[in-house]
Amino acid sequence: MGTPQSLEEIFEKFTKPRIFKARELLLPDYVPEDLPHREKQILKLGSILAPAIAGSKPSNVFIYGLPGTGKTAVTKYVLRKMLEKTGEKIRVAYVNCRQNNTNYSVLFEICTQLGEKVPFTGLSLAELFKRLRRRVDSDKRLVIAVLDEVDHLVKKNGDDLLYYLTRINSDLSRSKVSLVGITNDLKFMEYLDARVKSSLCEEEIVFPPYTYEELEDILKKRAEQALNEGAYTEEAIKLCAAIAARQKGDCRLALDILLKAADLAELEGAPRIEEDHVRRAYRELEKDVVVDLVRTMPLHAKLVLLSILYLSKEKPKLIITGDVYRRYKDLCRKIGLDALTQRRVSDILSDLDTVGLISTKIVSLGRYGRTKQIKVAASEKAIIEGMKKDPLVSSLIFQ
Repeated sequence: MGTPQSLEEIFEKFTKPRIFKARELLLPDYVPEDLPHREKQILKLGSILAPAIAGSKPSNVFIYGLPGTGKTAVTKYVLRKMLEKTGEKIRVAYVNCRQNNTNYSVLFEICTQLGEKVPFTGLSLAELFKRLRRRVDSDKRLVIAVLDEVDHLVKKNGDDLLYYLTRINSDLSRSKVSLVGITNDLKFMEYLDARVKSSLCEEEIVFPPYTYEELEDILKKRAEQALNEGAYTEEAIKLCAAIAARQKGDCRLALDILLKAADLAELEGAPRIEEDHVRRAYRELEKDVVVDLVRTMPLHAKLVLLSILYLSKEKPKLIITGDVYRRYKDLCRKIGLDALTQRRVSDILSDLDTVGLISTKIVSLGRYGRTKQIKVAASEKAIIEGMKKDPLVSSLIFQ
């Protein structure tokens, strides 16, 4: 037992697995045949989209919930069942707007998935719209377009594309398009124009966080499918569930921890996954996730987060919104950048809270009113490592 010292040893461990029975069942893109503790959401989404089975356009639907609450899995599950039921009667286009965060790339993905060949660059948006309309109408089949993590698209480009997609049916004579929007941002509606909001959100579904008991149940069932009998302890499963429950009921995190812990145990030649594997797996995942998250954040979000890091060293007991905004403006001045409004910085704080980099709670300041109390919630070391990738921000780190 122990860490492999050569590539040959690593390959050998996974050629003759002791831990894994079906590793792919723990991967992020796997959608199981059973989604426990999401029965209510499955039935609601199914009832909204069901008219498509008879050829009628379903209402547009918007799905909210924190990361790891099952939004994408439930959507893919319901659509898979619908396609099994209808065969070729409907078409589905799924676009992740974090990965495709420009209007062009979203339209490119929808066109491509519907069979319309378009160049990856070079066309005007008007021409892309025209080709999409032509493809949908000539196909004579109802289309359900899923825009996952759509907040990334709107925050970067505004809501013009959503407005167009909600109005596309007025230009179609032989087919219809329904939209399913998915977001982790519970305040997403605040970014939308009233004209888009009324059309896009004809129906809404909210996904609550999973409880510890639900996470434990899900992990046990998935472990039975993906791992060999006796290859994990009950305590390891419970610890995965407990960590994820503390992180706002994030089931994806729970499964990622279990997968990473299983990989560690497999590589080390351990007979089973123990609690120590889980703890080490979480530490590695937390660092990787935080570094990548911070690295890809917009510049102003990095500056707001850096302001909080500064303040946490100076006054760790009480950091409030006004303090953060003053420090943020100071950092902007140092690099010759125009500061955003305090309202926009407040939105950024909400975003940082949503992704788990900070935690906030409303506190009373007596006759001075109420404000947000702010704390750093992720590894400071990982946050700084992510910021060092940005030459502008790295020049400001703890000067």
